Amino acid sequence: MTGQALDTRVVIIGAGVVGAALADELTARGWTHVTVVDQGELPAPGGSSSHAPGLVFQANGSRTMTQLARYTVQKLGGLEVDGEPCFLPVGGLEIATTPERERELWRRHGWLTAAGIDSRILSADETVETYPLLDRARVRAGLLIPTDGLAKAVRAVDAQTRQAAARGAVLLPRHEVLDITVTDGRVTGVVTDHGELPADVVVCCAGIWGPKVAAMVGMTLPLVPLAHQLARTGAVPALAGARQEATLPILRHQDHDLYYRQDGEQLVIGYYGHRAMPVRAEDIASPSNYPASSNAPAMPSVLDFTPEDFAPAWAETQALLPAARDTSVADGFNGLFSFTTDNMPLIGESPTVQGFWVAEAVWVTHSAGVGRAVAELLVDGVCSSFDLHECDVNRFVEHQLSPDYVMARSCRNFDEVYDILHPLEPAVDLRPIRLSPFHARQQELGGYFLEATGWERPHWYEANAGLVEGRTIPTPDPWAAQHWSPIVAAEAQVTRERVAMYDMTALMRLEVSGPGAVDFLQHLVTGNVGKSVGSVTYCLLLDEDGGIRSDVTVARLAPDVFQVGANGHLDLDWLRRRLAAGNWAGSVQVRDTTPGTCCIGLWGPRARDVLAPLTDADVSKDGLKYFRAKQFHVGTVPVTALRMSYVGELGWELYTSAEHGAALWDTLWNAGQEHGIIAAGRGAFNSLRLEKGYRSFGTDMTFEHDPYETGVGFAVRLEKDDFVGREALLKRKENVGRVLSCLTLTDAADHVLGKEPVFAGDRTVGYVTSAAYGYTINRGIAYAWLPVEHAAVGTELTIRYFDRDIPALVSAEPLVDPEMKRIRS
Repeated sequence: MTGQALDTRVVIIGAGVVGAALADELTARGWTHVTVVDQGELPAPGGSSSHAPGLVFQANGSRTMTQLARYTVQKLGGLEVDGEPCFLPVGGLEIATTPERERELWRRHGWLTAAGIDSRILSADETVETYPLLDRARVRAGLLIPTDGLAKAVRAVDAQTRQAAARGAVLLPRHEVLDITVTDGRVTGVVTDHGELPADVVVCCAGIWGPKVAAMVGMTLPLVPLAHQLARTGAVPALAGARQEATLPILRHQDHDLYYRQDGEQLVIGYYGHRAMPVRAEDIASPSNYPASSNAPAMPSVLDFTPEDFAPAWAETQALLPAARDTSVADGFNGLFSFTTDNMPLIGESPTVQGFWVAEAVWVTHSAGVGRAVAELLVDGVCSSFDLHECDVNRFVEHQLSPDYVMARSCRNFDEVYDILHPLEPAVDLRPIRLSPFHARQQELGGYFLEATGWERPHWYEANAGLVEGRTIPTPDPWAAQHWSPIVAAEAQVTRERVAMYDMTALMRLEVSGPGAVDFLQHLVTGNVGKSVGSVTYCLLLDEDGGIRSDVTVARLAPDVFQVGANGHLDLDWLRRRLAAGNWAGSVQVRDTTPGTCCIGLWGPRARDVLAPLTDADVSKDGLKYFRAKQFHVGTVPVTALRMSYVGELGWELYTSAEHGAALWDTLWNAGQEHGIIAAGRGAFNSLRLEKGYRSFGTDMTFEHDPYETGVGFAVRLEKDDFVGREALLKRKENVGRVLSCLTLTDAADHVLGKEPVFAGDRTVGYVTSAAYGYTINRGIAYAWLPVEHAAVGTELTIRYFDRDIPALVSAEPLVDPEMKRIRS
């Protein structure tokens, strides 16, 4: 969306590290009509920022979170207040006391390396040399990140609000927000206990009070404040005489849910190993009733310390750090921090109230980065510095906003905050939530279910175990073998050999209809959808800067009716926003048809043998051509058939209404028996789609990538008069410096899983996005972002998988059926 004018009146609710960073970033960009309100006193208003221990660790499985943290380190490292720094660059150290954690340190080292952040694995001796208080007998290894450190949160608030005020921002402490005024679906002001403030834009940076503020405009914010224990020791003799606040690196001992920071002669200990202690935002007192002080016990975000919860932490601390045996716990508190259902921040504009924005569930670690990101969204209309698709507040579907879901999943994330989690780690609570009409049949076949946006989705079927016999299937290492079975390989191979049924119900389906539907879609997508009824077009949704917001398939089912195959709720939100922003009132309707429909992918060389006898429709090669759609009956079941395949084989996506789903499954299943039909799961699907080089939005391509570097430029029709992002693409097309490339692993026994760094010699040149084993080509496959100079076919590279360097080769794609004969047959 386009940015707003410099004279836009902005009210920021909350003057913690996020609100302060946003005020600083906005005013630095020339926006001076900025008002910051907080119910507490500045610079320590009494929220989480005011008692935060300030540890900034940049290692994260999310590339975006690492980048947000890196910017925070860079910015705070350049700020000071009255000569005192806002960041202490003491470094960060993570330790391993078990073999499993030692291996995890290598994985985390890989994330950092892929993101361009210096880190190194330390031996046990080096680890203890770096942090002498450690018991050498307990330590196996360490991960050192030299640029990590301690953010002085209150000082950072002070520095950034001072800069903002110097540029014209107004700071209003001791102003409690009572309401937000809305007229005709747009914010107009903020009502405080001192009067009303007019506003064109309101940004909620209220932290643990965020849900309470968001509710003022009818918005559900999926955030739970949870208490986290923080204790301080008495003087530690081994630290006697310390003249600086901290010289030791910040320390994480994740196997016991602990972290440590030095504070002069004392240690500050953070602990996540206790029971989850959630608090409703509505039940947290206002700081306006507290004295103006940064003293933690005087803050409403601080609860009474519960020593019985901390007892295991203190016992482990004394075992890990023998010097702690010479002191005791002097004081402590249970401090409130924000947790979400997926451990990601909440950033973006309300779906129903224009001008109401949130920047929530952000810890000190990522605060300055989020401030910059939101400023770019407001000023420029797009965020050019960070890929925010994982952080967008509108990413959630309806059930993910339910109070029970938000509470259960947020508490689970607190419990697992330092756990070693596999990329496919399934949720264990609140299941099942969404079931396709095929679920009963899938259970009968022994489906191994993982969750996708609440849907129970089979990864493989135990009924296919007999197919493994006689096939040579490499067994991955123990980490990669989690949530894997050799049945996955058999299902992939049988799909190529015969025919398989895939449950595709979890993929979102939207209907765009009305007399203006063609023009509306032509304006939004890169392809030409104004073709004949029955056409199916692969397209992209772009931002104004040419970045990919999503890839979609658009099927024209009637002159004014289109089915859009989307990636998730962000696509629906994007279409609805564009609908509201344009002159489409009454001429276009957009609705989500996913809940009432289902889909089976019928794919494989014998797919036509299964389908043809079940219908009077002509489903021959010429009767229903590749990338065409047709509506007909399969037995008694009305279906919409799209001649397309995400696995690279002949077949169709067959859609029907939910009440006909079981009948569709049974009809195809029974007819397919003579042709050797199987049900196949997501594991096989992922392998097959990588063999065909099909990109996955959110993994291979995101907001930060454009079509030409991603390899989907074929979906762009620049000859169209206009579409969102077209002008930006004209420039980006001529400046491709990186490309998404196909790598095959040289050794047939090797696997990687994704997010690993890629090396040319001893230099990091890229990172892996998607990875799987190709059971047709008998090689591991990894897609990776590479500089163009390292992306030529035949280039030899290595992928660092934990502590191993795995040889890989840039390969021509697709790896299977490059002539497209199978899929078009």
